[in-house]
Amino acid sequence: MGTNSFPTNRQKLWVLLAIAAVLIATPVTLHLEGRPWICTCGVVSLWSGQVCSANNSQNFLDPYSFTHILHGFLYVWLLALIARRLHTSWQFWLAITLESLWEILENSDFIINRYRNGTAALGYYGDSVVNSLGDILCCAAGVLIARKLGVWRSLAAFFVFELALLIWIRDSLLLEIIMLVHPINALKAWQMCQ
Repeated sequence: MGTNSFPTNRQKLWVLLAIAAVLIATPVTLHLEGRPWICTCGVVSLWSGQVCSANNSQNFLDPYSFTHILHGFLYVWLLALIARRLHTSWQFWLAITLESLWEILENSDFIINRYRNGTAALGYYGDSVVNSLGDILCCAAGVLIARKLGVWRSLAAFFVFELALLIWIRDSLLLEIIMLVHPINALKAWQMCQ
């Protein structure tokens, strides 16, 4: 089925069930791997704006939620290249699935230790389940935004987001990737909380 054809009600139902299955399986998997459901501080908050605090990545949204919106942009571009013939609703499911898999990997001991050792996230000990769900929903929003904007405007928006994050929190999606793959000490020093 091409991306321009409309899904039937039955196809829509299957996509919704597939999305629901991912959104149920991911938090259960994260919790079984030791992630707390909510912030260990015992408070559930919609937003935690302090990057250099124990509450970062523990509440529903935080400044890094914007990098997950950018994940959605990247997934749209990637899926346009490798899954062009897949219906857009199934591409949406695939993007959510990829983000959910990233959340599970990101909260593995290997990646948590990599963040601690290679980046400025010295006290990072993983996300709460509620934060991971917020990140997945931000990614879904990113997919919808990137589709609405189209390739060139979404590319421009991506770089505006990156620049805003660099100014605001001294970090961005591209810097996260660089520091995760090949840490740079001078960059780490610049990013350290003051």
